[in-house]
Amino acid sequence: MTKNKSKPILLLILGLLWAGLTQAQESSNASGGDATGSGGTVAYSVGQVVYTTNTGSSGTVSQGVQHAYDIFTVGIKETAINISLTAFPNPTTDNLTLQIQDYNNEKLSYQLFDMQGKQLSNGQIVAQQTLINMNSLPTATYFIHVVNQENKKVQSFKFIKN
Repeated sequence: MTKNKSKPILLLILGLLWAGLTQAQESSNASGGDATGSGGTVAYSVGQVVYTTNTGSSGTVSQGVQHAYDIFTVGIKETAINISLTAFPNPTTDNLTLQIQDYNNEKLSYQLFDMQGKQLSNGQIVAQQTLINMNSLPTATYFIHVVNQENKKVQSFKFIKN
């Protein structure tokens, strides 16, 4: 008596094809937490790039975040002076390092702003690396503007404080 060997082989091939086509959900979030109010508690996360909206008789809830998690340099790319600026790490927790290549004693300073445009701090840049203390700031998105002695923007950076 011979067994039909094509059925197990067919099932194996179908199983491998199904496993190759499945996708898992993965989310690399910037932040999150729990929000509590008189109507209950909800968990939230920041950094998701997909969202859905659910509507009911008592209101609307959007699941996810409406903007992508973007980290990029904003502002003028070409500088009036010939230097290269970088800010790291992004996102940061304690200190943000502002590094200037080819620094030759230009009179530069930085200005730290929140998302509403309120200036939180400023300081002089006197070396190739300047540490900006972020410990006292809450988790949010911020802007650093590097300006020259005429108070003109040389470059701006957008960064996240975790």
